[in-house]
Amino acid sequence: MPRPIEALVHADALTHNLARARAAAPDARVWAVVKAAAYGHGIARAYEALRGADGFALLDLAEAQLLRELGWRGPILLLEGAFEPRDLELCSRLNLWHVVHHVAQIDWLAMHKTQAPHRVFLKMNSGMNRLGFTPTAYRGAWARLDALPQVDEIALMTHFADADGERGIARQLQTFVEATRDLPGERCLSNSAATLRHAADAQVRADWVRAGIMLYGSAPDFPSHDVAHWDLRPTMTLRSRLIATQQLAAGDCVGYGSTYTATGPMRIGIVACGYADGYPRHAPGLAERSTPVLVNGRRTRLVGRVSMDMLAVDLSALPDAEVGAEVTLWGHGPQGSTLPIDDVAHAAGTIGYELMCALAPRVPVRLADAAPAAR
Repeated sequence: MPRPIEALVHADALTHNLARARAAAPDARVWAVVKAAAYGHGIARAYEALRGADGFALLDLAEAQLLRELGWRGPILLLEGAFEPRDLELCSRLNLWHVVHHVAQIDWLAMHKTQAPHRVFLKMNSGMNRLGFTPTAYRGAWARLDALPQVDEIALMTHFADADGERGIARQLQTFVEATRDLPGERCLSNSAATLRHAADAQVRADWVRAGIMLYGSAPDFPSHDVAHWDLRPTMTLRSRLIATQQLAAGDCVGYGSTYTATGPMRIGIVACGYADGYPRHAPGLAERSTPVLVNGRRTRLVGRVSMDMLAVDLSALPDAEVGAEVTLWGHGPQGSTLPIDDVAHAAGTIGYELMCALAPRVPVRLADAAPAAR
């Protein structure tokens, strides 16, 4: 039989979370962000559940082509734009919208030969300091694009650095509003955190919102708020089974480096999952700090260091858990149980985004039946 680990993608949860994005910004259009293979879920698996979006946003031309092959005829936005001049040829052929964030991209457009002018999103660096024109250079970039016959409509765009935290968006919002005052074109400002936390403000939700991590059942501002607070549902389950049990005595150690020492008699289970499957090696399994796991739907904890192919869990309070018992690393467990991916990521000192995207190619992934109701 195959190794008992698999990931499930819950299409009904994806559709539900998309509806939550619409509810948070009811008069805006929604980009479903499907970069990084739909955050590890797979674009082909997520497509039907997310096709109710107004458009798809991503990075790679190959992923854009896949969406067209799947039958999508609506807007597709390249969030980092063209990487070289010849990318614009595929933008013309596939009717892709693309972000312009650097003067070189304007130069490439000026040289591009196309029968149909392009729809572009001009990005402002309003404080994130990754991509975009500074506020003082923004109008000049807009004027250059507006003069090009290769360009049709110009939308105005920025990205918030602190929409998920106490610093908030006020400074960046003010910078963007002042620098774009009187410029025509649709606006696109909000990522998931801004959509959920700040989109009651019409200036923030604007014409388009970019729903990313919220679509995939992770709270963008965890631990300030969890998925239950935002009424989001887990869209990925990583599950496996116990393949062995061990009985420990006081003083016995677990795993590489002997990082966990039993203080008394205890039973542990060995799970067919490790860092080669995408589970974080740095997830703690210490006496004083550990990572949550479900065994047969009941919450327990990681013990010891995660290995390449295995990890160990505490079965002290689970006397009935034997070889073959179902283990939920994150997502939906049996009997309606749930382990939010944010709980696991937080324990491991990372974020749900990374766990989803790190799912290894060797893990089988399939679409699940309707997700069970959370307990």
